[in-house]
Amino acid sequence: MALTNNDVLKKIRVALKMRDDDIVEILALVDFRISKGEVGNFCRKEDHLKYVKLKDQILRNFLNGLIIYKRGPREDKHVKSPSPEQGNKGHE
Repeated sequence: MALTNNDVLKKIRVALKMRDDDIVEILALVDFRISKGEVGNFCRKEDHLKYVKLKDQILRNFLNGLIIYKRGPREDKHVKSPSPEQGNKGHE
C-alpha cells in the first residue's frame, strides 16, 4: 500500500517534531495561508469525521516551504556577463 499525502505530512511532522503552528508557519513562507484546524484535519485518521484528504498542491507548497524553513531563502544566482576579452570572440 502506497503512502498518501497525509501519511507523508504526518511522518515529516513526527520526524521533525513539529506542531500544527510550525506547519502553518512553513506554509506561510511560500504565501500559502491555512489554519491550524485545517492542518489538524489532515493529520487525523481516515475514519475520523473531520479527516480531510491532503491535496498535492498543499503538500508541494509545504515541501517548498520546508526547504526555506531549514535552509533559508534562495539566493538568486546572477549569470555573469562575459568579460571584455571573451565577449565578442568569433563575432567580428
